[in-house]
This record gives sequence, structure tokens and C-alpha cells, in this order.
Amino acid sequence: MDRYRRAPGRGPVGALISAVGSIFALIEIVHMLMLLFGVNPVNRIFTVITSLAESLALFFPGLFDTGNHELNIVVDYGLAAAFWLLAAGLVARIFGRL
Repeated sequence: MDRYRRAPGRGPVGALISAVGSIFALIEIVHMLMLLFGVNPVNRIFTVITSLAESLALFFPGLFDTGNHELNIVVDYGLAAAFWLLAAGLVARIFGRL
């Protein structure tokens, strides 16, 4: 019955790495949505999420210029979120047997 609870071959280290990557991606997505919906930039939650998201976005903001501000936000932070999911998945697969 235990084999149905986790992905096959993933130990606790792999699960932890996947969880951290998912949290990083979630921060990027929340930041992207806050920017798109025009949340008040003075809001304390917005400033905390922004500071985390901008440091986690690495080199992705400004990588592509589409000419549309909203599309730039989606591309920049969407790529960063996809990167964290992909990178965490790969690292979790490598260290997953621990």
C-alpha cells in the first residue's frame, strides 16, 4: 500500500527537493499574478513576495522583450517557475534514492 503514496524510487530527500522546487515555482506564480492584477505595491505581503520572487527569478526577467508589458511578466516569471520545477525534478531524480 505504501507504493501508492509516493512516486516510485523517490525517498525522503527526493520528496524534499521536489517540495522546495514547487514552493519556489509557487512564489514565482503568485508574484506574476500579483503584478498582473495590480496589487498595491505598498502592501507588506506584496513586498515580501516581490523580494523573494525577484531573487529566485535569476536571469529570466528581461530575457525576452515581447513589446507587451503583461506578456513580458508572464514570460519572465513563467519561465522562472518552469525552471524551478524542472531543476528540482531533475535533482530529485538524481538524489531521490537517498
